[in-house]
Amino acid sequence: MTTHPLWLAGTLVTTQQSFQHRGAYDHKDLGAVSMASRGEAAAALSAAWHARGPVARLSSGAREAALLTIAEGLQRREEEFAQMMTSETGKPISLCRGEVARSINTLRICAEETKRCVGEVIALDTVPAGDGRYGIVRRFPKGIVVAITPFNFPLNLVAHKIGPAIAAACPFILKPAPQAPLTALMLGELLKAARLPEGAFSILPCDNDVAQFIATDERVAVLSFTGSDAVGWKLRAMAPRASVLLELGGNAAVIVEPDADLENAAQRIVTGAFAHAGQVCIKVQRVFAHESIAQVLLARMVELTETLGIGDPTREDVLVGPMISEQAAQRVAEWVNEARQVGANVVTGGERDGQFYRPTWLTDVPEDAKVSCREVFGPVTVFYRYHDFEAAIAAVNSSPYGLQAGVFTHSLPRTSMAFDQLEVGAVIVNDIPTYRVDHMPYGGIKASGMGREGPKYVIEEYTEPRLLAVKPI
Repeated sequence: MTTHPLWLAGTLVTTQQSFQHRGAYDHKDLGAVSMASRGEAAAALSAAWHARGPVARLSSGAREAALLTIAEGLQRREEEFAQMMTSETGKPISLCRGEVARSINTLRICAEETKRCVGEVIALDTVPAGDGRYGIVRRFPKGIVVAITPFNFPLNLVAHKIGPAIAAACPFILKPAPQAPLTALMLGELLKAARLPEGAFSILPCDNDVAQFIATDERVAVLSFTGSDAVGWKLRAMAPRASVLLELGGNAAVIVEPDADLENAAQRIVTGAFAHAGQVCIKVQRVFAHESIAQVLLARMVELTETLGIGDPTREDVLVGPMISEQAAQRVAEWVNEARQVGANVVTGGERDGQFYRPTWLTDVPEDAKVSCREVFGPVTVFYRYHDFEAAIAAVNSSPYGLQAGVFTHSLPRTSMAFDQLEVGAVIVNDIPTYRVDHMPYGGIKASGMGREGPKYVIEEYTEPRLLAVKPI
């Protein structure tokens, strides 16, 4: 089988160290993947450091053109990228095609933002000491960006990190997920075609200790990490001089009020709970339904759940594929069994078959059970009834996480109360917390992380304002 080279300072390099890569569903041999050692990591850091000047001097027009070139290349190879993601991760092909389309849009939004995130003119003459003066504020690139991405969105989450880096004129080093390195390495071909300055990018599959070596180097200006909370907060503590952006997941909740469109709510909740086997950080994990409609809603959601397409992710009708590994499915099974032992009731599902875990609804779950209070990252959702809307909000807020929440209601006062009181990064009304469009500010609070994604907001994080105070002669 072929050994896939990595991208070191914009050049394909086959390294001495590699690992054998297999598909998540069929375990097909996808070849050996080159891995970066500390030596290659040090070379990438040095190249990025020396590329800061040439990259920073790229005009807005040149950065826009580079991003559009990447987006157009991705569009030409749309199906190829979708098939690779499905092969690597077992993510259903329909979802992978949607991800490629989103990634193209993300890159195009980044191209547009090269024209906008530039700065402002401010008045200095609002006080006597400023008479006759004015200020120009420009945003300048901070420097090297290190991006670490997970397997569940192996293309669009990469685009959300490297697209803004190009728009902000920052060289970058990407450490892709070990479960999906080939998708990222394919994207390197498009980056090469964009003719960025020498050393502007590296894509380095590597062990965790090498990734830590890269992320904590003092020359790194920005660390953007998406993954587990334990690793994210550890990296932040180890990189105190860098600007750190963390997206660490959660256990997203939905509140359903009696005035909601219950059929729409049921259909959207089931999709948000179980698509991609629940391996989405804003999947629906907790549902709080008003007691007056709880039984009807639960019955309909269970009915819809039992008709979901499960199995081979290459099939068009499949929404629920395998989990990323058998170990991941075993962990979910253990958490469900622990909940059962303390009184939880399995309404449907609750069974594992190798890497597959059947979409599962649980009731009567203690709030301190792992399937409720921690991130399950699998096809399991817990159902609660409530009497009082404020109590439902308090229950949502009892989580250590705070990424996104959904509220189904037609009530403006309820909407306003939810927006004011829910401790999350976004409140999604009449839809699920899994809703995201790529230009919105996306991120959480508490254990869910810090900072916001969305091209405009990331570019602001990758740049810093500098003031020119002018006194005309």
